[in-house]
Amino acid sequence: MPEFFNVLPPDDARDLLFRHLTAVLPSETISTQEANGRVTGAAVTAPHALPQFRRSTMDGYAVRAADTFGASESLPAFLQVVGEVPMGQAANVALSVGQAAVVHTGGMIPDSADAVVQIEQTQTVSGVPLSVNGIQFPFEIEVLKSVAVGQNVLQVGEDVRLGAEILPAGHILRPQDLGGLLALGIMAVEVVRRPRVGILATGDEVVSPEEPTAPGQIRDINSYTVAGLVEQAGGVPVLGGIISDDFAALETAAADLLAETDMLVMSAGSSVSVRDMTVQVIDGLGQPGVLLHGVATRPGKPTIVGVVNGKPVLGLPGNPVSAMVQFDMFGVPAIYHLQGVKKMPRRGLVWAQLSQNIASESGREDYVPARLEDSADGLRAIPVFGKSNLIYTLVNADGLIRVPLNKGGLLAGEWVEVRLF
Repeated sequence: MPEFFNVLPPDDARDLLFRHLTAVLPSETISTQEANGRVTGAAVTAPHALPQFRRSTMDGYAVRAADTFGASESLPAFLQVVGEVPMGQAANVALSVGQAAVVHTGGMIPDSADAVVQIEQTQTVSGVPLSVNGIQFPFEIEVLKSVAVGQNVLQVGEDVRLGAEILPAGHILRPQDLGGLLALGIMAVEVVRRPRVGILATGDEVVSPEEPTAPGQIRDINSYTVAGLVEQAGGVPVLGGIISDDFAALETAAADLLAETDMLVMSAGSSVSVRDMTVQVIDGLGQPGVLLHGVATRPGKPTIVGVVNGKPVLGLPGNPVSAMVQFDMFGVPAIYHLQGVKKMPRRGLVWAQLSQNIASESGREDYVPARLEDSADGLRAIPVFGKSNLIYTLVNADGLIRVPLNKGGLLAGEWVEVRLF
């Protein structure tokens, strides 16, 4: 029986994979409105400053700050209101000493003003209500609190300067990023093409989910859980179907699917056994082939990590929990890497108090499914124990408890890190 070789801790295994992945996929230009979740293919710079004009952050009065110095409720400053700046229009009101203009939140500030007095810090002397259209100017107000130069005013370029880099290359676009681009009138953005990930299931016992199962047969789970993870990471899953335990058939299917995709994933056939063909198939596809067979984790120790002509190729265990955990550990980072992502997105992490002991072995990372419950002391993590071929250990869980590489288990009552699904 062949032995595991090059067994590495997960971080070292990922570093080994990334050292062999140097190229980023080509870019394409798409509508900004359709770019959520895509990765920028080039840095984006601001075509103009934002704001483009000085704007009020309050409803109130544009003033010359010096005219309010020393104002208080007992000794207010009196100002003459000589006009209003309508929303969405230029500020064509000119202020002289002792004058003010009505402004609204987001409205333009006259060139002759340098601050805004909040309406709550004023009262009208003539009793003219500001809520009534067609206010007769001028009228007089009392300012009950002084303002400093620039107070309650957004300056030109305070948000973004002209020509500033607003998004770097390799940035995963979020809803707020799309809003920022559109605020600058950027209607199209260069993004990296979404990686196409070929997925093959193997095994004489595996049948399609829609088919009835005969004794000894199981439905294909891994193709679809992996496909879901591919989509979440911004890739395009390409299902290659189910291949029987025949070396020539698997070799042909793998070569054909890899030729039309950017990454290949095969589930099952990765364990050390006389029927194992995945290692030989990957090595036969191109250089450098298999980088390692075996990762210091549980579940999923017999995972195969390889690269063929610059494309990542993974051989996942057939057990659905192992396959999902290992693809999340290697496949998802590889998809981001192919898109040139500079910094992996932060995973949803919570800390919870462990409800019971978890046994482990020093020298490997364990990932234990867990469900979360609220308690008087905060979140509690309840392990969902089960064999790695039982998919419902994940269905019934909210995340994975990580047992660190060199820690021989966790104790009840410890606060543990839970990676949310």
